[in-house]
Amino acid sequence: MDETSAAAAAYRDAAASHQREREGWARRSRQIAVARVLVFLSSAAVGLSSIPTAGGTWSIARLAVATLGFLAFFALVAWHGRVEAAERRAAAFARVNEDAASRVERRWTALPAPPPSPADPAHPYAGDLDLFGRASLFALLGSVGTEAGRQMLARWLLEPAAPGVVRARQDAVRELAARPDWRETLAAVARMVEANPHELDVFLRWAASPTWLTPKRWLAWTARAVAATTLPLAFLQAAGVVERSLWLVPLVIALGVMAVYERRIHRTFSQAFSRERLFHEHAALFEHLAAERFTASHLGTLVAALHGSGLSAPSEMAALGRLMRLADLRFQAFFHFPINAFTLWDVHVLAALERWQARTGSQLPRWFAALGEFEALSALAWLAHDNPAWAFPSIEEGTGRLAGEALGHPLLPAARRVDNDVEVGPPGACLLVTGSNMSGKSTLLRAVGLNVVLAQAGGPVCARRLSMPPVAPFTSMRVQDSLEEGVSYFMAALRRLKQLVSEAERARAGGPLLLYLLDEILQGTNTAERQVAVRRIMAHLLELPAVGAVTTHDLELANAPELAGRCTAVHFGEGVATEGEKVRLSFDYRLRPGVATSRNALKLLELVGLDEKR
Repeated sequence: MDETSAAAAAYRDAAASHQREREGWARRSRQIAVARVLVFLSSAAVGLSSIPTAGGTWSIARLAVATLGFLAFFALVAWHGRVEAAERRAAAFARVNEDAASRVERRWTALPAPPPSPADPAHPYAGDLDLFGRASLFALLGSVGTEAGRQMLARWLLEPAAPGVVRARQDAVRELAARPDWRETLAAVARMVEANPHELDVFLRWAASPTWLTPKRWLAWTARAVAATTLPLAFLQAAGVVERSLWLVPLVIALGVMAVYERRIHRTFSQAFSRERLFHEHAALFEHLAAERFTASHLGTLVAALHGSGLSAPSEMAALGRLMRLADLRFQAFFHFPINAFTLWDVHVLAALERWQARTGSQLPRWFAALGEFEALSALAWLAHDNPAWAFPSIEEGTGRLAGEALGHPLLPAARRVDNDVEVGPPGACLLVTGSNMSGKSTLLRAVGLNVVLAQAGGPVCARRLSMPPVAPFTSMRVQDSLEEGVSYFMAALRRLKQLVSEAERARAGGPLLLYLLDEILQGTNTAERQVAVRRIMAHLLELPAVGAVTTHDLELANAPELAGRCTAVHFGEGVATEGEKVRLSFDYRLRPGVATSRNALKLLELVGLDEKR
C-alpha cells in the first residue's frame, strides 16, 4: 500500500469510528426524547389530578410529585441538548475525516459543493490555474469551515505574500502539520458553525455601528422602573395590601414602549444574532485556539491577538451567546408577550447587548482575522501532513530564476502525476515548450503556476525542491470570446496580452518580477500573421523585468532571429503504435530538451475515426 492509500485508509478508519460514536449518541437522543414526553405527560396528569374538585382541597403530595416531575423534565431537556450537541460534534468529526480521505485521493465529486469564486474575472491567474471550483486548489485546501477562514485562504491564494511573511507562515505550517489532533478538532468545530457567506459581514457591520439604545437613557430607566413596579404592585393587590390596580399604570407604559420600539429592537437582534451556531461554535473555536501553546512566533502572535485590551475572545463570545439565548425569548410567543409586558424584557437585553458591543466591537475584526489565519494555516498544514514528500520552497529576493526539481501538478493524484525538473528565467530568457496535442504542455504551465501560488501563500509545493524569487504570476490559457460584448477570440487574447504588458510595466516600476505563463497565444488568426505577432510579443516580453514559459505548436519559433539564443526549447513526446488498422498513442509526460520533432493532429483524427479512409 503506497503512502496515499495508507493516508486515505487511516482517514476512513477515523471517519468510521466517529460515525459509530454519532450513532451511539443518536440512539441515546431518541431514548431521551421518549423519556421527555413520558415525564411531561405523567407530570401534567399528576398535576391535574391534584386540582381540588368542588368542596375539596389541593393534594399537596400530588402537587409536589408533579413539581418534581416537571423539574425532571427540564433536566432531561438540558441533557438532551448536550447529547444532540455531542451527536453533531461526532458527525462533524466523521465528515472531516471523510473529506480528508477524498482530498488525498483527489476524489473531487465526493467533497462538499465549493463556494463561488471570489476572484475577479480579470484576475491575473485565478481562472486559468483552477484556484476555485470543484477540482481546484481551494478544494484541495478544503479543511476551512468558517467564513473568516474561507475569506482569508482565498486572499492568500489571490495575493502573493512577501518573502518574510511566507517564511513566518512556513514555520507555523510546519508546527501545525505535526499536530493532527488539534487540526482535526479545529476543522470539525469550524464545520459546525454553518454560517453563510453574509452572516459574518452583517455581524461585523453591526458591531462597528453606533449604538441605538445607549443615547436614549430615559428608555433604559423606563424599563427599569416598569420591571421594578409592575409585578410588585400586582402582588400587593392580590395580597390585599393595595386596593387599587396601580400595576396597570406601568403595564400601559410598557405596552406603549413595545408598540413604538419593539420592531426596531428586534431588527437589532436580527443583525447581531443571525444564527445560533454562529456564536456558540465560534466561542468553542476561540477557546480551542486560545488554549494552545505554540513555538512558532507567528502562531504566538495570533494567540496574543485573542486576548487584546484585557478582553478574552472565548469568554466574550460565550457572553454574546448567553445574550443571544435571552433575546431568543422573542420566538416563544406564549411566554414572550406577558414577560415583555411586565418587565420590558427586550429593552434590558438590548441594553446588555449594547454594553457588550461598546466593550468588544472594536476587537472583533482582529479576533476574526486571527481565526481566519489559523484556519488558513491549518489548511496548508493538512496539505503538508498528507504529502510528506512535498517541499517548502525557498523564496529569495535578488534572484531571477525559478528552479524546481521533480515538480508536479498538485491537483493530480499521485499515481497519475508525472514530475519534471523545470527551470524558468532569468529575465531576458524564456522557456519555450513544444509538443503534440495532449502531450502535457498546458499541464506543465499549470503545475508551475499552482506551485508558485502555494509557495507564496506559505504552503508546501508539489516538488522535491523549489527555489524562486518573489513573483507576480500572470497567465493566458483560457481566453474566451464574448458574444454579449461583441469580442472575438483574437481580440480577447489581445486584451489579455495588453493586461500582461501593463503588469510587466509595474514590475519595471519596482514591483515583484512578473512570471508569465502563456498557452498557445493568439490562436484566433491565420498562421502567417500569428507567427509574426507572437514573435513581436515575445521579443517585447524579453525586454521587460519578467520571466516565463510559453507553449506553442510553431516549431520554428525557437529559431526566429529575434528570439534566437534567448529561448530555451523543451518538449514532450508521444509514442505511436499500430495494431492492425488501429492507431494507439501513448504519452509519458516527460520533459525533454529541444524542440518537438513530431505532430499528432492527423493521428488523432484517425484515432477517433475521422481520417480520410472514411
